[in-house]
Amino acid sequence: MLDMDFVRGMFPAFSEPSLEGQAFFENAGGSYTCAPVIDRLTRYYKERKVQPYAPYAASQLAGAEMDEARARLAALMGVAPQDVSFGPSTTQNTYVLAQAFRQWMDPGDAIIVTNQDHEANSGPWRRLAEDGIEVREWQIDPETGHLDVEALNTLLDDRVRLVCFPHCSNVVGEINPVAKITAAAHAAGAFVCVDGVSYAPHGLPDLGALGADIYLFSAYKTYGPHQGIMVMRRNLAELLPNQGHYFNAGTPFKRFTPAGPDHAQVAACAGMADYIEDLARHHGLASNDPVGMGTAVHDLMRAHETELLQPVLDFARTRNSVRLLGPSDASERAPTVALATNVPGAALAEKLASHGIMAGGGDFYAIRALKGMNVDPDKGVLRLSFVHYTTQDEIDKLLTALDAVL
Repeated sequence: MLDMDFVRGMFPAFSEPSLEGQAFFENAGGSYTCAPVIDRLTRYYKERKVQPYAPYAASQLAGAEMDEARARLAALMGVAPQDVSFGPSTTQNTYVLAQAFRQWMDPGDAIIVTNQDHEANSGPWRRLAEDGIEVREWQIDPETGHLDVEALNTLLDDRVRLVCFPHCSNVVGEINPVAKITAAAHAAGAFVCVDGVSYAPHGLPDLGALGADIYLFSAYKTYGPHQGIMVMRRNLAELLPNQGHYFNAGTPFKRFTPAGPDHAQVAACAGMADYIEDLARHHGLASNDPVGMGTAVHDLMRAHETELLQPVLDFARTRNSVRLLGPSDASERAPTVALATNVPGAALAEKLASHGIMAGGGDFYAIRALKGMNVDPDKGVLRLSFVHYTTQDEIDKLLTALDAVL
């Protein structure tokens, strides 16, 4: 069981007077930042804000911290450090990646995208149709938002080069069977690109077990700084054309980040690994096996979140005026809950604010998913999203507030 005093003590936001009395339920838009990240970022700007990798001491320390971030996050996810790239955002990383595929693929080749995704893992790929690439859409069930793997199999053939889908949708919330989908794509000779932005905050995945060729997520939604993190398998990275400076073509983590990295923010990402390891030590889960330790922390987070989530889902199901998007079983989804009503989501979020609930309303860049479930994107949804640092008291406060505004 999570020690909530320890967990919340690791986040300065919970001792910030200006935030006192406010329960944060917009975590899917960006989480609070943990203290190790803030400490590392502050130290970097104070002591190491120089060009890294030069021979003088401050520069060597700056470069070492950047390398540390890459190595330690890679270890927790079970991949090689060279497979991990940092960029300004997941959307930017995906657009650069799509240009590489544009150059690598031939007219008549096909890619598969879903209408369950955030636009970041949909729009960049759909634009490849401009160059004669066939874009096939794996569509969600209009009632449930579910992606059926059998429906994917009908879209796969020897022309498909890439299958793009989310680990979980930022409005549907259902956790997709990544390993099963990846196996089906690989059997057809296709690579897979998984948008993990809405999943990674609930525990970093074991990418060795999932088998994905590309896995994307956002550090700023995973207790870190504003960076996009991309993991790409070496065999695929070497197939795709270099998108960086020509002299960086031989360095895998530089091939798909054409702009220079934000040195301080990359270095601060090591604080994400600090936090996971701190959680592991405090809860008796420390191990010499980074993947095993990461998995244990993942499971600890998920158990806490699942327990808190079920009452929220149950509440939504009792309201005839509310449509819950995605599964009603907490074990099948992330704690990202989208509610569709006759009232615009943004208006409901505004009402909740007066009750001390910080939530969001709108389309959340998931317009295709909302349309696919016959939800008016102009009205959007009320989205309530939380993570492992959320408490039972905050859930109770949320349910009381929802009862008042719905």
